[in-house]
Amino acid sequence: MAKQPMLKFVSIPKEMPSKRDADQRREDFNEIYGEYVTEKARQQAGRCSQCGVPYCQSHCPLHNNIPDWLKLTAEGRLQEAYEVSQATNTFPEICGRICPQDRLCEGNCVIEQSGHGTVTIGAVEKYITDTAWEEGWVKPISPAEERPESVGIIGAGPGGLAAADRLRRAGLQVTVYDRYDRSGGLMIYGIPGFKLEKDVVMRRNAQLEEGGVTFVQNCNVGEDITFDELRGKHDFVLIATGVYKSRDLPAPGVGANGIVRAIDYLTASNRIGFGDSVPEFTSGELNAEGKRVVVIGGGDTAMDCVRTAIRQGATSVKCLYRRDRANMPGSQREVQNAEEEGVEFVWLSAPKGFTGGDAVESVMVQKMRLGAPDATGRQSPEVIEGADYVEDADLVIKALGFEPEDLPSLWNVPELEVTRWGTIKADFRTHETQIENVYAVGDIVRGASLVVWAIRDGREAADAILDKVMAAVPSATEVAAE
Repeated sequence: MAKQPMLKFVSIPKEMPSKRDADQRREDFNEIYGEYVTEKARQQAGRCSQCGVPYCQSHCPLHNNIPDWLKLTAEGRLQEAYEVSQATNTFPEICGRICPQDRLCEGNCVIEQSGHGTVTIGAVEKYITDTAWEEGWVKPISPAEERPESVGIIGAGPGGLAAADRLRRAGLQVTVYDRYDRSGGLMIYGIPGFKLEKDVVMRRNAQLEEGGVTFVQNCNVGEDITFDELRGKHDFVLIATGVYKSRDLPAPGVGANGIVRAIDYLTASNRIGFGDSVPEFTSGELNAEGKRVVVIGGGDTAMDCVRTAIRQGATSVKCLYRRDRANMPGSQREVQNAEEEGVEFVWLSAPKGFTGGDAVESVMVQKMRLGAPDATGRQSPEVIEGADYVEDADLVIKALGFEPEDLPSLWNVPELEVTRWGTIKADFRTHETQIENVYAVGDIVRGASLVVWAIRDGREAADAILDKVMAAVPSATEVAAE
């Protein structure tokens, strides 16, 4: 009888891929985790208990067939594991790197609940697809037939690219319009390379372009082309713009030099990584080198900012968050990585204002405590009177989250309905808006969310478009009757 490759969680402990030393990784923007060797990947995949009700799968937004590709990996059937993985996920190597697995699949792993340590699902997922690229298993986009229907996609982030991949494989003509000069959205200009190296995204962009997807870059809808012109050029339009309007901080002194938005700071850093000329970086405005940096916020964007500042050579980096560590919305794994690299977290602290003349010199901070739960069930922070203090700062980065832009006004499309939060109203199954043949996916519908949710939305919207296309195709009986 063949040796059972699964259920090894009792005899084999959880082991992540090797992580570079903090002193080493502070010096560059390379990914911090290594790759599993084949035997280690098989061992870690073999820790899966193959439970009858796989909570890892049900808590994955894409409902990936996680137990299946773990079992195939443990059995050494890696190409089959890749086929199963990519059947439900357009970009598994990206999700394996940046998904907050501790809040999704791994956080709901049954053996984690039993005290044996979760299966390292994200690391195995990354290993499977990275190997697939190396071995040439990733299939090019090659439609069986070309179709005349045309789709215009606004936004080249994960939702737009996932839809483009699915639609183009079905033979539709796909054009992606994006405000930036490179496709990928926040995967290119928001997320730093130490979490997601840019060549991982760029090879997917190349695959789409080689497969017949047309990219129109440096194109702002409402300025370079109108929304009505797009609708006239295409049978369907899909809105996947994401949300880029930064939440602001109404506080005295907030307009001083040296107080910047996270999106500007991260975009500048990523452009420097590409070798672009960024005058605001060269001048020091968006460069943390030699500065005392304070980042305000507790989400993943704040983690990206503090860890970027460390790599740029800041003299000190502090992160102010108004709640405690347990209530922080960002990934706990990223918090740990940041602490290892030298970031100091200042919990239960919120900015009250800023001092300095033209340039910021310090942050006036008020201490907080957690009070009664709010409408969402989270404890609300309350000010502790008389406990204010000052944090010296030369650079303050506001990482307070993002809100949707006012697209109906920007695009002069008043019939495009939005919610009271400014997100676009769309059917939760088909993602079609109130405008016929216009769809919307990702953050512009959900609000600021995860890459994996955008991928799911893009795939679902593509399927809804394809359903409508095929419904309009005459059946064999109808053709014969003619």
